[in-house]
Amino acid sequence: MKLSSRFGRNAPVLRSHLPLTDDQIRNVAPSIFADAAHDSRSKRYAYIPTIEVLDGLRKEGFSPFMVAQTRVRDEGKREHTKHLIRLRHANQIEGNEVNEIILLNSHDGTSSYQMLAGQFRFVCKNGMVCGKTTDDIRVPHKGNILHEVIEGAVRVLDSFETVVEQREGMQALTLNQGEQAAFARAALELKYQASTTGAPAPVTESQILAPRRMEDRAPDLWTTFNRVQENIIKGGLSGRNAKGRPMRTREVGGIDQNIKLNRALWVLAEEMRLLKANC
Repeated sequence: MKLSSRFGRNAPVLRSHLPLTDDQIRNVAPSIFADAAHDSRSKRYAYIPTIEVLDGLRKEGFSPFMVAQTRVRDEGKREHTKHLIRLRHANQIEGNEVNEIILLNSHDGTSSYQMLAGQFRFVCKNGMVCGKTTDDIRVPHKGNILHEVIEGAVRVLDSFETVVEQREGMQALTLNQGEQAAFARAALELKYQASTTGAPAPVTESQILAPRRMEDRAPDLWTTFNRVQENIIKGGLSGRNAKGRPMRTREVGGIDQNIKLNRALWVLAEEMRLLKANC
């Protein structure tokens, strides 16, 4: 089994091209197997370990292909901290991209059960979050959690028809060089907020537009979006910090930061698609 494992500043991550086993998941995200809620939770907190929810989803045809867990300073919270699982349904695994359901949870009160729509692009082995295509599914830690999470996963699954329509719409739109540069400028603002901080972005528009492989040289909106998203999220670009010193951009490894930026980039691409379609 071929695995991809990264240990960034914030979140240990494991992704595989085959469904992950419990042993593999446990090595990276032990909080998924917590046997009780954190001591800070009250008696009203309905505790169901994430592994029980995952097993319920497996019975419905969902399999985990990626897991991550937030890195914490307080070791007492390591077994209960926020974690993420990206799942695929058996009837969704086809083509150059695959639909994924992103499941978030914690057992320390920092997160309810949440489900988001995502996509994984095989050529760059990069996961995306599909903007505001569907409302977030949130299940609080009370009541029949397992049933509500499975129902939520099915609702997210149903939303992928809209996701595919958006992706195909982006693929059908060609951007000229000026439009690509405008998209890159907006993406840099989302990441570095130069207009607010007063400090310029450490890298340029041309750097985040640069393809990392031959397949990504096309000028359509979908490919442009993917180039920008991969370069910003994965980092590794040479640049200069606010004091003009050489540096390399960091991977956006934290669970919350990664989801927030990923969603914002999808929304940006979808807004450009709608703008171009109405011209």
